[in-house]
Amino acid sequence: MAIPNPLDFSGRSALVTGAASGIGAGVARWLSAHGAARLVLVDRDKAALDTLRLEGKVERHAFDVADPANWEKLEESIGPLDHVVVNAGISGSGQFADLSFAEWRRVMDVNLDGAFLTMAAGLRAIRKDGGGIKGGSVVLTSSVTGIKPVPGIGPYGVAKAAVAHMARIAAAENAQHSIRVNAIAPGGVDTAIWDGGEDFRKAVAEHGRDATMKAMAATTPRGQFSTPDELAGEIGFLLSDAAANITGTVLVSDGGYSL
Repeated sequence: MAIPNPLDFSGRSALVTGAASGIGAGVARWLSAHGAARLVLVDRDKAALDTLRLEGKVERHAFDVADPANWEKLEESIGPLDHVVVNAGISGSGQFADLSFAEWRRVMDVNLDGAFLTMAAGLRAIRKDGGGIKGGSVVLTSSVTGIKPVPGIGPYGVAKAAVAHMARIAAAENAQHSIRVNAIAPGGVDTAIWDGGEDFRKAVAEHGRDATMKAMAATTPRGQFSTPDELAGEIGFLLSDAAANITGTVLVSDGGYSL
């Protein structure tokens, strides 16, 4: 008798936010490669979203995840879902004593409020009758900076800590619906999120991007940052039937940075 492949997503549907680049794009590629029949991709960057070449039915939506009106509109047509990846996020820095409330709210708006709106809409879609499988699974992208205090990135770290705990609470609330909810807490990942930092841009201009990333990764025992595709595989595992007994967990994937 053939043994079912727990990483087979054939016939299943998934929502992925922040899907135009980085971890989100990696997850979209991973799900497509593992047979997902329908992908609902969300990102503010329409041009980058349109460049993704994926198998199966792909629905692309360009909007701000922090705007409730966008989710209300999408929910009207989203239909049942099997999986949700809450991944959209932005960077943020500054010490608390020097941080403006406007900067605090800018980061929280996307990284926490947007995560809540995405997860809530996704949970409702998974609960809808007619989904590809009974129940489903959700993964939220947190960060090791939500676990290990890192000076100078207060709003980002606080938002990601809240996202991790939101996953735990949602896991407890949704077990009765056969929905698993987990979070992943990456360390450094080689994505475009670094490019917005002034110090990073200066270092790249002086030393080049590869040398800059290598110098930053020297702070981890592994000695290198993760790739988006590596993170995508770990998120795919948490979404999959191979992780059927895992819920309410925050998987730290940081190359040993938090040791």
